[in-house]
Amino acid sequence: MAKMKWKGGTMMSPVPAVLVSCADGEKKNLFTVAWTGIVCSNPPRTYVSVRPERYSYELIKNSGEFCINLPTSYLVKAVDFCGVRSGRDMDKFEMCRLTPEASQTVSCPSVAECPITLECKVFEEKDLGSHTMFLADITAVTVDESIVGEDGKMHLEKAHPMAYGHGTYYTLGKRIGKFGYSVKKRK
Repeated sequence: MAKMKWKGGTMMSPVPAVLVSCADGEKKNLFTVAWTGIVCSNPPRTYVSVRPERYSYELIKNSGEFCINLPTSYLVKAVDFCGVRSGRDMDKFEMCRLTPEASQTVSCPSVAECPITLECKVFEEKDLGSHTMFLADITAVTVDESIVGEDGKMHLEKAHPMAYGHGTYYTLGKRIGKFGYSVKKRK
């Protein structure tokens, strides 16, 4: 297979397209982030990278909290809208007809329509150039009962997750394997 060589760039795709909710007192906002992920499993930790000129940057910096809300593919229009409009000018919860919901361990709201939410408390900030990375402890996770099976496990395909890659949104959901299946002994 012939490969082309390109200069270094942000070519990690697809990535989750999530709605991050944040608040600082009475001011709340919702914005789209594709630069997030898990950085540690014990303790559970994550991050979001935000440009300092963004409205949500100051809200997270001042409060030290945010929620990562994993939207369904049915919310793609709201996800896109929240990524191209500023919360300085409007209430994006209201504009997108999304419901702010009280969180368990943080003061900022989560998004009721999102089937999975990670509540996060910042423990460190890293200035990385164009973005600041907010590293955070995951203090609580809420999962909609509709995606939990009788076995008590989360069935992500029921959540109709979405991803983002190079300017395009994708829907996910077809299971093609399970961790460790390549080495599992057959019965």
